[in-house]
Parts: sequence; structure tokens; C-alpha cells
Amino acid sequence: MRKIILTGDRPTGRLHIGHYVGSLRQRVELQNSGLYDMIFIMIADAQALTDNIDNPEKVRQNIIEVALDYLACGLDSTKSTLFVQSQISELFELSFYYMNLVTVSRLQRNPTIKMEIKMRNFGKNIPVGFFTYPISQAADITAFKATTVPVGEDQLPMIELTKEIVRKFNSLYGKVLVEPEALLPDNKACQRLPGIDGKSKMSKSLNNCIYLSDTADEVKKKVMNMYTDPNHLRVEDPGNVEGNPVFTYLDAFCKNEHFSRYFPEYNNLDELKEHYTKGGLGDVKVKKFLNAILQEELEPIRKRRAEFAKDIPEVYNILKKGNYMAREVAANTLAEVKSAMKINYF
Repeated sequence: MRKIILTGDRPTGRLHIGHYVGSLRQRVELQNSGLYDMIFIMIADAQALTDNIDNPEKVRQNIIEVALDYLACGLDSTKSTLFVQSQISELFELSFYYMNLVTVSRLQRNPTIKMEIKMRNFGKNIPVGFFTYPISQAADITAFKATTVPVGEDQLPMIELTKEIVRKFNSLYGKVLVEPEALLPDNKACQRLPGIDGKSKMSKSLNNCIYLSDTADEVKKKVMNMYTDPNHLRVEDPGNVEGNPVFTYLDAFCKNEHFSRYFPEYNNLDELKEHYTKGGLGDVKVKKFLNAILQEELEPIRKRRAEFAKDIPEVYNILKKGNYMAREVAANTLAEVKSAMKINYF
């Protein structure tokens, strides 16, 4: 069986470092590994419209922002197919057929949907498109017969629903669809990076993000204002590293070689954590260390983004070429689905 990746992001704003460590960094590694036959990276604008239908211009403007972030991080259009979801009409036809394979009660049990509904204060006024977007995700994944879907921890319920749809479709109509597997980051800290305010999730809507395109000064300001242990009031006070965003970010980004460059008093992160826990280490020093690490990681991304931003028409051309390739693959899958369902009448 061919090994195929499908993944993507909603263009509701610029991408942040939670996206980067949760999936983007891994996508680049997978792309360059040579282990996969095809890699599809989707800008999920149709999904973004499910809760931004009153402001489509926001979605439109951010398509190019997300594309720039992709290219800046190292996604290569000669190795990965970058495309825009709304331009592949076959995805929406597949979604419609899959809706008959899923019950309302099953969607209501989806923990990610529950969390998103609560976060957006929808109450009972949930747009149908938003409520059913896990089905749309299943269509996206299966249209390309993806075997691997790199995701964050919060997206695991979506992958499980996709598997259920695949099993039900194949049991009814014959083996056409491919059951995907989720691929989580190896580093647990990367699976769900908290916001700089200490909230459990870094989110554009909560305004608690460090963006990949932030300037060096913006990154420094955000790091130095980060939430830490509220009981660590004085340098000599013992501090908690658990639930402390500064240390969670260090878990996600820090390598042993960073210490020799930026914090030679310690050999590794374990030593740093031990000192902080005992007391005698101030938050400012730890934040300065984190800032140095983030600047090192983000500076090449900022520079590449600035280069790509000089030729926006070429970025659009990359997406147009990707749309063509994606549509061809999705159309083949749709034809197989309709044939299996015996609704290919002519």
C-alpha cells in the first residue's frame, strides 16, 4: 500500500508556535524523509467558514498568510502538494454521502466538538456546518486515501470518527476507502502547547499565541510577560515546573546544546528544573533562556517568510498547481465511491 499523508490548518489567522511544534515541524521532517509516496497539505478555508461565515474576508486574507507560514517552515511544493480546500469540490460531495453514515448523537459525543462549541459560546445556536465538520475532515482524509495524518492530541477524536466512517462504508459497499492512522509528535509537550497566559490551549481566538511571523521584539515581549508559577514570588521560593508554560515550552524546544550557548551554568533541562524546584532561580533568567532558544528557532523562519512575501503571485501559483493535483486525486476517489454505491448512472 502506498504511504500517503494528509494534514492541514484553518486559515483564521497566522500560524503560531503551537502549530509549529504540534505538526508543522514534523511535517517538514516527514516530507524530507523520503518515506512517503505523496504528501497533501490543505489550507482548510471551507472548514474555517463554518464559524466565520459572517466574515469570509478574514478567511480569504489568511489563506496567503498560512501559505507563507508553510513555505517559511520548509514545506516544499516540489515534494508536498499545497492546496486550498474550497477549490476541490469533490470533497464536499464526499462529505454529503458520509453524512448518512454518522448519527447526530455520535457527533454530539465528540469531545473536540464539545470543547470548541463551549469555547465559542454557541450554546444551542450551533451552525450545522460547524457541527458536521468532523465529517468534512473524514472526506478530506479519505479523498486522498491518506494512511497517515499528523495531528495534535486534540484531533484524535476526529481520526477515530474517520476510521468509523471508513469501516462502515467499506462494510456496506466494498473495500474502497483507506483507514488512516494518527501520527502524534514524539515529544509529549508538543502535543498541546499551552497559551502564554497559562490557558490549556494556545489559540488565536484567545490572543495568547506566539506567532511564527512575530518580530524578534514581539517574541521577547511575549516571553518575558509569560505566566509562570504564581506562588514563585521571590527568587529563593521553590517553584513548580508542572503546569508552568515556560517549562512546557522548554520541554518542546530546548536541546542540551542550547545550554552551552545560552545558559552554561547548567548541562541540561533536568538540572535547570531541579534548581527551580528547590528555589534560588528566578523566572526572569529562565525566560531569557527560553527567549534565546525561540529566537534561534524562529529567525530562519522569519527570513524565509520575508523572501517568499516578495513574490505573492508565485505563492498563489504554487497553490493553483497544488489545487490541480489535489482535484485529480480526489476526483478518482469520488468516482470509486460512486461506483461502489452504484450511483454512477451514466
